[in-house]
Amino acid sequence: MTRAKNIATVYSNANTANEFVKLDGSTRLPALDGSQLTGVAETKPTITSISPNTIDNTQTQIVITGTNFEITPNVELISTTGAITLADTVTRNSSTQLTINATLATDGTYFIRIENPNGLAVRSSTALLTVSDAPTWTTAAGSLGSVAAGSAGSFTVVATSDSAVTYSYTGSLPGGFTLNPSTGVISGTESGATAETNYNFTVTATDAESQTASRAFTITVTVGINNAGQFN
Repeated sequence: MTRAKNIATVYSNANTANEFVKLDGSTRLPALDGSQLTGVAETKPTITSISPNTIDNTQTQIVITGTNFEITPNVELISTTGAITLADTVTRNSSTQLTINATLATDGTYFIRIENPNGLAVRSSTALLTVSDAPTWTTAAGSLGSVAAGSAGSFTVVATSDSAVTYSYTGSLPGGFTLNPSTGVISGTESGATAETNYNFTVTATDAESQTASRAFTITVTVGINNAGQFN
């Protein structure tokens, strides 16, 4: 009995099912159109945002939001100068969130690069992370001094940072006094006090990177014997 043979036709440029592609004289396959390939899609991680996006030089926890995070990716922080620092720790909270701890000794801006265990990786298109020194106070907390009721006075609080600092306050200043947000000078002519009063307030210094430092202060308004009520 003769068995039928199934012989497939060989084509120079096969483009339908069951068509074989023949080699050229160099034993190389002809060029393939990648758009015709199936089952080879790459699922790379993506980065949407980080929080916080500004930190100082101490170890800080950063939450990274994105997609396609596998267990457990490698996270690099890449300075715009090219220096690469690995995250101290990486925790995969879910396929869309990572929590890392990072310590960056050098101020600057950093790209984030995430590489899954399968080698697929993403680097943020912009330097998402800023490392900057937070404001530090040079004025000691506590009493700034005193001013007599009805008198003019001026007090100054000072904080420094690696960028310009502005000041704001919560609490109570003596009547007639205001805080200059650019200079930290608290000044005015006292009005309204009829008895010695401690005015307590907290000043917050904020730098250009929106980092803050707060400190509590007191100004005392004194009332002398000439300001006291008369007794018959």
